Order: sequence, then structure tokens, then C-alpha cells
Amino acid sequence: MENQLAKSAEERTFQYQDSLPSLPVPSLEESLKRYLESVKPFANEEEYKKTEEIVQKFKNGIGGELHEKLLERAKGKRNWLEEWWLNVAYLDVRMPSQLNVNFAGPAPYIEHYWPPKEGTQLERGSINLWHNLNYWQLLRKEKVPVHKVGNTPLDMSQFRMLFSTCKVPGITRDSVMSYFRTESEGHTPSHIAVLCRGRVFVFDAIQEGCLITPPEILRQLTYIHQKCHSEPDGPGIAALTSEERTRWAKAREYLVSLDPENLTMLEKIQSSLLVYSIEDGSPHVTPEDYSQVTTMLLTGDPTVRWGDKSYNLISFANGVFGCNCDHAPYDAMIMVNISHYIDEKILENEGRWKGSENVRDIPLPEELIFTVDEKVLDDINQAKAQYLKQASDLQIFVYAFTSFGKKLTKKMRLHPDTFVQLALQLAYYRLHGCPGCCYETAMTRYFYHGRTETVRSCTVEAVRWCQSMQNPYASLLERQQKMLQAFAKHNKMMKDCSTGKGFDRHLLGLSLIAKEEGLPIPELFTDPVFSKSGGGGNFVLSTSLIGYFRIQGVVAPMVHNGYGFFYHIRDNRFVVACTAWKSCPETDAEKLIEQIFHAFHDMIQLMNTAHL
Repeated sequence: MENQLAKSAEERTFQYQDSLPSLPVPSLEESLKRYLESVKPFANEEEYKKTEEIVQKFKNGIGGELHEKLLERAKGKRNWLEEWWLNVAYLDVRMPSQLNVNFAGPAPYIEHYWPPKEGTQLERGSINLWHNLNYWQLLRKEKVPVHKVGNTPLDMSQFRMLFSTCKVPGITRDSVMSYFRTESEGHTPSHIAVLCRGRVFVFDAIQEGCLITPPEILRQLTYIHQKCHSEPDGPGIAALTSEERTRWAKAREYLVSLDPENLTMLEKIQSSLLVYSIEDGSPHVTPEDYSQVTTMLLTGDPTVRWGDKSYNLISFANGVFGCNCDHAPYDAMIMVNISHYIDEKILENEGRWKGSENVRDIPLPEELIFTVDEKVLDDINQAKAQYLKQASDLQIFVYAFTSFGKKLTKKMRLHPDTFVQLALQLAYYRLHGCPGCCYETAMTRYFYHGRTETVRSCTVEAVRWCQSMQNPYASLLERQQKMLQAFAKHNKMMKDCSTGKGFDRHLLGLSLIAKEEGLPIPELFTDPVFSKSGGGGNFVLSTSLIGYFRIQGVVAPMVHNGYGFFYHIRDNRFVVACTAWKSCPETDAEKLIEQIFHAFHDMIQLMNTAHL
């Protein structure tokens, strides 16, 4: 990171924003062709014929008109999708977002200088926070290196949403408030909010114009920890953020009507750099098994996370860390980036603070004491009850596969991400006896404010390969050929989707134009095959590569009978996380991982034996 920083001394984080290309609108013909191709595994001959007719009718009729209107819209915007996507994917969603939308992930420090150890929570926390504050300063000074593919800069706008950003509930639609400013743009909030045992505290990270040091942060954390552990618990206002969105919006309105000071305090939490959560639990964790800590990060105590905050940094009593983040303002790559930076810093400094132990006379943290009444306390209890009920239904397993990793797959000229995606297809096929419609995230950051596109990993080629693996009469050579065809198809799709040639966001745009114009929903979107193949947010497998660093994360499944599947790839291991709902009798996250690990071995064996 340091070298990168030196190299990019002349480049500013956000300097290319104005010159990035606009998000293109793909050709209607291409999108519909790709869509038809993607539904094949989920339709019998008769259904497919019907879908083909529907698509043809759409192309020659209403679809063409909607496409023209979309092109018109795109003329006036650098990103025609941005506002729509934020609203449809996040802000209009009414179900509780903390469990269903947020992502959470464990920090990897347990693999080196910070193994679980009781009594280290506050000291490690002060060092961890200090590294976070340094990253915040790099961002303010625009010294975080611009992400590039080759020499092509990628959109960096999501980094503005990492600090001092919060979702605010609305009756029908939420909004995102971001208070972050770079140094050249002016003043930005510099306080941290700390949640502990149902209480809320704030303190400033800047004193006399410079950052407070780890010993000074430690003094603030110790003060809060001692106070909360020697006095009664607070009301746990934060639990309200875990509620269904409209209910939380109403509860918030009521809270503000009780006392205008309540609004001031809510705004202090919203504008804080980040929320630092002090948890009392000590989750079990090893480099090979992150299941329990990840479960506690995503489904832990709702009174010590602010579910709407873009960054909750969570600390446990045994000195283990992680985060829980609202997904609306940014995608996980941003969190991966800062987490990797902090991991490197902790490694570099051997997990210690090597500077001055001197502590200046800085103001003690201020407690935010809300005015509450019976109704607010009732709302909090109700929020906690619904949250804990749903949380207890979520199954989360995170295991490391340690037999090999990307070194071996690359040696065999197999793309490591595609390797995992195809293993997942085979595992699902073996476990459920049918193909599973699958969403893999592709990033579209080549374009201005680009976020994501859907790669539909369950291709005709992947299904043919899965069938050959289950067919005892298929030769090794046939299986290998089919596997390589599936690889080639997936690699091409990923490239297309990243360069603006996907079709899912395009179809979404067309359906939203129809809605905005008050037109009836086109038949394309009501055709049963549309949702059977994953359309309209119905993907049974919701998946994402988290990257090639030590960073891991998870999200709940997209549908009740589905799985969330998230993984990162290292030289000598694959770390995979799987989520499912216990109340769905057909799904089992642990069994799926077991099948994936089998598939990894089978795929390598296939390459080895077919070569002979």
C-alpha cells in the first residue's frame, strides 16, 4: 500500500471522476438474445417456445418503444441506472434491512498477531480504530490510490460513502445521508459513535488539529466500557434500526416528536465517522472456521449496531473484530479495500502501537441520552423480538478449503473465480437434482458511478457439464471438454457484463420505464419463466467473489429457498461462506459447502486424469 501511495503521489483519489465514460445502454436485440439463452436451463421445450414468442413480440412492439425512451433518458444522465438502482434495490425495500440487506464479515487479524484472547478488546480496538482514522485521513486528502485495470481508472465514488454516511428510514422510501467531504471540499464530521450495552457515546477523533493516538482512544474506550459495565444498560435505541422500514420510520418520527433533542442525537449518530460496537460475547474462530464469528457479526446484539450505518466496526470481548454495513451506499469492494489496508498495517506493526504513550487532556466521551417513554420502549422490544426471531432462523457457515487454491487452478489455466462458480453449480446440481439459477456480481466501475451487473452463472454449458458429471457413461474426456466449454462461456459473460454488455439491468430499466409511464407490465416480466430463471430478484443462488485478499463477508440469501454464497481466493486456499434459512426444509448451507469441496477435488482430478 505504501509503495502504491508513493507511486500515486501525483494522482488524487477522485481526479478521474469527471472523465469516466457514461454507463451505456446495450442493444435491445443483444439483450433479448442473451436473456433467451439464459432461461434455457429452466424451461422445457414448450415453455421455451412460448418465452421465445413473448420475447419476439416484446422486441417488435412495446419493448422497442420502451428502449427508445430509455435511450432518451440516458442522453441526459451520465448513469441512467444509478438512481433507479438505489431506489429499487435498496431504498424502496420495506423488509428489515439489517439482516436481509446488510453485509457483514470477520477481520482476518486472528490469522497473525491478534488471535482470540480475553482482555484485549479495548487495547486492540484503540489500534484498529486508529488505523481506520488514518485511512479516513488518506481519503480526505485524496491519497487512496485510484483503482485501475491496466491503465484504465475505475469509478471511485463509492469511497465517499464509507465514512459519515447513514440511511434514514422513510414511510415509503428511505434516503441516504452522506456528510463526508474531502479536505478541499471543506468541513466534515470527525466524531466517532460508540455503542455499548444499549447506550450511545460520541467523542472527537481530532484534537488540536491532529488525530488522537491509540493510547488516547484507549482512554475513551475504557471510560465507556467501565461506565457501561458498572451501571444499568441503556434503552437500546439502536435496535429500532433492525425493524421493518416503515415501522422504523414511524418510530423515528415519534421519537423526534417527543423531544427535538432526540433529532440532534440521531443526527450525531448519522454523521459520525463510523459506529464502534462493543460486544460482550467471545465468538469461537480459527483460520479454517469463521462460522461463529460471522454469525455473530450478521445476527448479533441489535442494541449495539446502528443497522443503517455504512460502517459498524464491531469488537468482541476476546479481541476479535469484524464489520456490519448497510449495502445501499456502496458495494463490498470498498470495505474489502479498507479492511485489507488495516490488515497490512497490523501486520507491519506486529499488532502493536509503537508511538508515544503520552495521553493529552482531552474531553471525555459525551453520552447521548434519548428522551423515551413507554411507547418507545415498546417499539424497541418489538424490534428486538422480530429481529431475534429472524436472526435465529439464519444458518451461516464459513469454512476454508485448504488442499489448494488459485496457484493450482492458474497452473491448469482455469480462471479461479470461474472455478468456484462452476463448483457451486455442480454442488447445487448434485444436492438438489436440478440446475440452480444463479446471480454472480460483476462490477461496472469502468463507467461513471457504475456499481454492478448480474452474471447468470447457470448457463446451458454449465448444466451440460453437470449432467455429464452425473452420467456414469460419460467419458473423462467428454466431461473435461464440457467443463472447459462451461469455463469459456463464464469467462466471456463476466467480461461482457463488466463492460456494459449485460442484460439484467437493461431489462430492469425497460420495466421501470413502463411503470413510470403508467403502462401495463409487459408480458416478458409476467412470464413464469422470467422469475423461474431468477428475474425480478428470484435467484436461488446469490453469489459474489470478495476478492483475492484475506477478507471474507456474507449476506443472507435472496429468496427463502435459496443460498447466499460468498468466497475469497488465496494462493493455497478457498474460503467460502454459505447462508440459508433454517425454516426452509430443502436447503442446507453446510451440506452445500461439503458438496462444493467435493466438486473442487473432482474438477482438478478431471484435469489431471484427462491429460494422461
